[in-house]
Amino acid sequence: MATSPTVDRTETIARLNDRARFGLDPRARITFTRNCLAAFCDPDAIEVVVIQAQLMAAFRNCAFAEDSPERDFGTVEFRGRKVWLKVDYYDADLQYGSDDPADPAVTTRVLTILLPEDY
Repeated sequence: MATSPTVDRTETIARLNDRARFGLDPRARITFTRNCLAAFCDPDAIEVVVIQAQLMAAFRNCAFAEDSPERDFGTVEFRGRKVWLKVDYYDADLQYGSDDPADPAVTTRVLTILLPEDY
């Protein structure tokens, strides 16, 4: 039985998103909203690095929305707060959207970690 190209493409994007979420994509950019960091510490203090690392670790085991087969939107409960992760796809220069999120050679993934009220 042949596999649908759409399924293959969606799964490819999901796996690339997983690599970025696990910190295995050297081209990916990971950003945290200031409001998200401020919910857990002083964002100007050195402890912010620890919070960032803990949040990244928490997103290794996050829940994904049912309508997110590409695994580009996840949620975790962190220190009693709901925190979201959103993956966006840009070209290599971070100027425009990617022409093909399934192609890592032309796509830079930007992961944004935020609180729901930041959206």
